[in-house]
Amino acid sequence: MLEKYPKEVKLVFKNFPLEMHPLARKAASAVLAANRQAKFWEYHHELFKSMSSLSDQKFLDIAKDLGMKIDRFGKDMSDPAIQSVIQKDVQNGSAAGVGGTPTVFVNGKILTNRSLQGFQQIIDMELKK
Repeated sequence: MLEKYPKEVKLVFKNFPLEMHPLARKAASAVLAANRQAKFWEYHHELFKSMSSLSDQKFLDIAKDLGMKIDRFGKDMSDPAIQSVIQKDVQNGSAAGVGGTPTVFVNGKILTNRSLQGFQQIIDMELKK
């Protein structure tokens, strides 16, 4: 959809670490720390490839593999500003009705049909308004 509608569609990513996943908050911190080194999406993709083997060491290994500055990455992961962003995302998500991940919104409406066709339909509908 981003390729099809490069000027009309904007992707906004928000964190919503679920409490049932013990490393979810650390994963969110790691992705935001990676963002400070312009590696958000690269880190995000590698993180999801490694979901079954997450650990503190894995967070560092991904950063190393992406050529990130490890000392900076570690400091950024524990930065209170990053923790504040995550907390605000969780509060906003809860207020918007997010109950699990992933949850997708299009113009403030939760997308229930997350197929390519579902995305296409709601985007086309919103663009006609």
